[in-house]
Amino acid sequence: MNRRHFIKSSVAAAVAASLPASHALASLLHIPTKIETDISAITLQGAEVTLPKAAVQEFSDSLKGKLLLPGSASYDDARRLLNPGFDKHPALIAQPTGAADVASAVNFARDNELLVAVKCGGHSASGKSSCDNGLQIDLSRYRSVRVDTAARTARVAGGSLLGELDHEAMAHGLVTTAGTVSHTGVGGLTLGGGFGRLGRRFGLTIDNLLEMDIVTPDGQLRRAAPDENPELFWALRGGGGNFGIVTSFLFQLHPMQREVISGEFVFPIAQAKQVLRFFGEYADAAPDEMDVNGGVFGAPGGGDSMVTMGIVWSGDAAKAEDLIAPIRKAGTVLNETVKPIDYVALQRSGDTDDPRANGSYMKSGFIGKVDGELADDMIDNFEAAPNRMTWIGFQQSGGAIGRVANDATAFAHREAKHNLLSFVAWKHGDDPAEHIRYIKEHWSNMQKYSTGFYHNDLFSENQAASNANYRGNYPRLLAVKKQYDPTNLFRLNANISPA
Repeated sequence: MNRRHFIKSSVAAAVAASLPASHALASLLHIPTKIETDISAITLQGAEVTLPKAAVQEFSDSLKGKLLLPGSASYDDARRLLNPGFDKHPALIAQPTGAADVASAVNFARDNELLVAVKCGGHSASGKSSCDNGLQIDLSRYRSVRVDTAARTARVAGGSLLGELDHEAMAHGLVTTAGTVSHTGVGGLTLGGGFGRLGRRFGLTIDNLLEMDIVTPDGQLRRAAPDENPELFWALRGGGGNFGIVTSFLFQLHPMQREVISGEFVFPIAQAKQVLRFFGEYADAAPDEMDVNGGVFGAPGGGDSMVTMGIVWSGDAAKAEDLIAPIRKAGTVLNETVKPIDYVALQRSGDTDDPRANGSYMKSGFIGKVDGELADDMIDNFEAAPNRMTWIGFQQSGGAIGRVANDATAFAHREAKHNLLSFVAWKHGDDPAEHIRYIKEHWSNMQKYSTGFYHNDLFSENQAASNANYRGNYPRLLAVKKQYDPTNLFRLNANISPA
């Protein structure tokens, strides 16, 4: 008997015997998936293809991470997205643990011309981080955050979640703009632009990017930075997942106290127009350290509709009361929850009730000032219903975000003051038709106030609308796409087609 094989087998058996279940052994040892049959899949062009089991076995053997097939353990968990309305079944799911695995997955997809989807946090509004019968590259096993306190930077692995970045950075009194829900994937949020509660103070997430490592469609690991592959670096900051899979982000961090002032004011729906007029004036005058949002809310179950204003003050706590006091005069305050709160706790505060975990649909667009005409149209067409949650409101922009030129990064809507969101969510399993119809009808009255939209909110725009949304940056983005991804391997995104 081969001595090395005997020793390896004996050690493996001893380890296995000491563990409570076989999956624990797999977590310690690299055990490639055994491929029993050929695999049916789909190509980029939508044609059916058969992947020989020997080729799939070779792919599995090349990975340090896992290759999951339908029916295997963890397959269903890996394929699922936050919105259960997207119920897709990839032919294969690769779970890389490092850049080498990512490159292997990209090479396999390219060589076999497979439809490929990339999943980080699974928040894709359009469900494009999974696919039917293609290859899903699931980055959930590729997470880490390393903070350099001297340089005030964070090195973040490509599959990490925003909460991991917030937690590690804030432990050292440092932050960067990082969304509003902690289980959002860093990759998806960042590459689309990256709004968050600190955006007006520190800029978009892309404004705090110093460099990235990316596996491009040719399977090469490249550094994208101002001094290396600068056009790729420019395109990645707002151009989404069009150019490859980012395996590492380097973010600039900023000093900030742990405790911020945050909360919400609730007013009666009958005062919605006056409150929204006040909101528009207040938001325009707010300092960069103040993030303020507002909107109208229709609760499921037939509860009373209401108008709300929410704030996050990340500046000097001694100045908070003078800034907040005028909001209490905007109308009759039915409830106020404003209080000091740990910033990391605030970032996690919406994790368990994120309405996207139900069936949901949204229309959105960037707007300028919230004035009386806009408020009138917004409220006159607002309609709550007991079988859905309806929210029509504003995510504030401006501040540091607007002090960057439209062509400095691929994100091209710097002049916007707000992102107007028309959002509806319903219980999973309900017929979505009536809810989607309502939001589309409401949006038809609001679209005239908007100029473009946030690509990360994209549900179902056509190719022409997506192209136009990049505005004057589109020709430059198209050139980068043609250089790095001429076959459009990475097309399940706000796509820039090279054709």
